[in-house]
Amino acid sequence: MIGYIEGKILKMEAERVLVLANQVGYEILLPAFVLETVKHQKVGDEIALYVFYQQTERQPKPILIGFNLEAEKEFFQSFISVEDIGPLKAVKALSVPVSEVAGAIENRDIQSLTRLKGIGARTAQKIIATLEGKMGKFALIRKAEKPEPAGEENFSEQVFEVLVKQLGHKTSDAKRMIADAYERKPAMTSPEELLDEIYRGEKT
Repeated sequence: MIGYIEGKILKMEAERVLVLANQVGYEILLPAFVLETVKHQKVGDEIALYVFYQQTERQPKPILIGFNLEAEKEFFQSFISVEDIGPLKAVKALSVPVSEVAGAIENRDIQSLTRLKGIGARTAQKIIATLEGKMGKFALIRKAEKPEPAGEENFSEQVFEVLVKQLGHKTSDAKRMIADAYERKPAMTSPEELLDEIYRGEKT
């Protein structure tokens, strides 16, 4: 199974890219939010993508869907676990960054979810019912693309900002959640790990 590809761009189209890797051309679908980040690239440029691969009895032709980050691929796999959302529908729906979709799910923001292509109110409710409480770490994806200096203080502030501004928690609650997480698990090394520990603690 194909999980990652590095190669040269042979062709760019509206929703896909053809990548030459080891003398084989791979046609890879790109969600709109991924396409936006690579649209400046041209034929002959190097490209690297994490790949979601699907082939089933009902869909015998393999489908390859590309992402810039492994976390985006992980979010996609969660997103298509929702009833009535298959890979092709998800590719068309994800027109905005994953962090925005994750924030809308955690905030139970049906209106924002229905702005996604092909997502109606009923499907938006299914998305929230299936994924709410599991999306916190994906709200960090956009910031994680840029290198951040290491250190507990830095990513604590980053997680605090996500909790308050993107996920809608009160300032006092966000501070408490971070402090409680460090009390349970002092040696954390990334914002994703801290946010995972926060939500793990809130469920207990």
